[in-house]
Amino acid sequence: MEFILAIGTALWLGILTSISPCPLAANIAAISFIGKRVKTARQVLLTGLLYTLGRTLAYLILAAILVTSLLTVKDISLSLQKYMNQALGPILIIVGMFLLEMIAFGTKGRGVSEKLQKRAESGGKWTAILLGFLFALSFCPVSAALFFGSLISLSLQYNDPIALPVIYGIGTAVPVMIFAFIIAFSAQKIGRAYDLLSKVEYWARRITGVVFIIVGIYYCLSYIFKVL
Repeated sequence: MEFILAIGTALWLGILTSISPCPLAANIAAISFIGKRVKTARQVLLTGLLYTLGRTLAYLILAAILVTSLLTVKDISLSLQKYMNQALGPILIIVGMFLLEMIAFGTKGRGVSEKLQKRAESGGKWTAILLGFLFALSFCPVSAALFFGSLISLSLQYNDPIALPVIYGIGTAVPVMIFAFIIAFSAQKIGRAYDLLSKVEYWARRITGVVFIIVGIYYCLSYIFKVL
């Protein structure tokens, strides 16, 4: 049951990452690529799936390297087993503060360069895999906090370098698949869908931030201060 909850958390973290302002810019470039370079509904959906595959591969490879490296080093692995719950509390609080914009870096970042966005519109549908891979690695403060702070911690806690990162990667591509579906069957509605997604992101990020802080405080009280 706990691992099922972890899977749901990883999926939600991926979705939240994808609709945050910085990664959303990369997804818009991908959507532009899908809409301009493929003509049939079937090709649009296939391109969206290929983009999803690229994003998922990037997160899987990066997370697998980090988690496996940390778990295979004996001293680090023993420390993680002993102190992971203590570390998780402050990590969740910090990530929650990022989501609530209580703390931030000096720049939010653009996530992807204009040059890379132009390339998104110049290749065939198989370029979508490469685009998904590259865009996934274009971290900005919020997406970095969610990936390195939350997903990696979650993967370490459950000793899982594969399943949770894959679920996270799929979550990050959900908006692209939604827009690909809209483009394929009703391109006129994409503007309304984008506006709705922006509103959802605003409240989803804040609700998640509050939940993270509350859970982080609980972990701190339970495993650091031992008052619960």
